[in-house]
Amino acid sequence: MDITKKINDIAVSFFDDNNSKFAAAMGTSEANIRNYRSKTSPKIEFIVKLCNNLKISFEWMFNNSGEMIASKNPDLPSPANKTLSITEDNLKSQRIPLYEMNTQTSLTQLFDKNRPIIDYITIPNLPKSDGALHIRGDGMYPLLKSGDIAIYKKVSNLEDGIYYGEMYLLSIDIDGDEATIVKYVHKSDKGDQYINLTSYNTNHASKDVNLKYIKTMALIKASVSFNTIM
Repeated sequence: MDITKKINDIAVSFFDDNNSKFAAAMGTSEANIRNYRSKTSPKIEFIVKLCNNLKISFEWMFNNSGEMIASKNPDLPSPANKTLSITEDNLKSQRIPLYEMNTQTSLTQLFDKNRPIIDYITIPNLPKSDGALHIRGDGMYPLLKSGDIAIYKKVSNLEDGIYYGEMYLLSIDIDGDEATIVKYVHKSDKGDQYINLTSYNTNHASKDVNLKYIKTMALIKASVSFNTIM
């Protein structure tokens, strides 16, 4: 069983030998796809997802038996009927701007001004999102690392629009010092005017913050992690 060769065959047949299209369709990085096509065997979870999403035959993938395609349903993507165009249209509809954000830029400034767009991200079936940016800091490490990408939806109503227990980007201004952070948001024991901010990184203590200090919030809908810089 040569998984690398099979993944190469799938890349050519379904995605016109385009690693970027392949990565977007599978919700992974282009670097991962390049590695899977050359030297690194993917985890079994990825292979199963690949087979399920593209209706690839498990017998063909694991046992070198039969044809690549498990179903000839015309509504499913396959090399024969080239319904990949449907997927491409879907990817275009999920085009999310990746904004530039540095240490001098706050989340409030990012939302208030026409910030430069670095690139666009496409993720199939992603709920409506406003944009994406690179995360800074280690508050959510190792779940999210500094440099990973957070895809967000801005919260318009801080009092009624918070889904407790979810992960948020927040801009906090205390005594004129505004900081942008990534935290889980929970209800606070101090009352409705406070929220409790918790990190995934256990080295960071949780903190109750008054809503009056929260300038901007955005719900993180998805994230893109970089496992390698190669």
